[in-house]
Amino acid sequence: MIEVYTLWLRQIKRYYRSKSRILGSLGQPLLFMLALGFGFGPIFQKAGQGNYMQFLVPGIISMSILFMAFSSGIEVIWDRQFGFLKETLVAPASRFQIMLGKTLGGATVAVAQGIIVLLLSLFVGFKFPSASLTILAFVFMFMIALLFAALGIAIASVLEDMHGFQLIMNFLVMPIFFLSGALFPLAGLPKAILIITAIDPLSYGVDGLRGTLAGAAHYGLMPDFLILACIVAVLMALGSYLFSKIQV
Repeated sequence: MIEVYTLWLRQIKRYYRSKSRILGSLGQPLLFMLALGFGFGPIFQKAGQGNYMQFLVPGIISMSILFMAFSSGIEVIWDRQFGFLKETLVAPASRFQIMLGKTLGGATVAVAQGIIVLLLSLFVGFKFPSASLTILAFVFMFMIALLFAALGIAIASVLEDMHGFQLIMNFLVMPIFFLSGALFPLAGLPKAILIITAIDPLSYGVDGLRGTLAGAAHYGLMPDFLILACIVAVLMALGSYLFSKIQV
């Protein structure tokens, strides 16, 4: 487990060396929060749905974690292109341990990003429901981060071109985000959209965060947790298998 810890720590240090990357990754969540929160807030309230900022912030936190966790796959392609991955693979550690360390590192960075967005949301009117539920929210944040970090690494393991990864990322991430219910309530949607949102893994992460941070879970916290846990386990297994097949 020493190798896992080393890779986890290296992944975190690599990200936080770049201050411009940290600031840049906060731009989109803040833009969504301010533009949508204050823009659609009055309409949401007139429709009898309550405070839109309370509803929106869990979705924006999920978006921040999704983008950051998924992009951890780029590090695998980057390391492969510049030869760093070969040095890592010859270390006295199994490929599963290497993949686990990279996944945990990417997930930790993504959760930290989500926490920053959560703290910034306090300045625009968001309020915590209770301390106990807020602690549970961190569990859902970490599960979302693990899920998409594992997915990003799994996809990066079968690609050699960074541009190809970015195309796949844009193709997957935006639909996953917009169809997760992060920006709109799931109740009352057409049946076809409800089926799509039920297939979308981020829907359960958003719902879990909304249940813990805003007290408005659609599926229920326990189903959210169990479904996320199953998907994380499947993607970790898939990511480990694909990473073990990497040729450098």
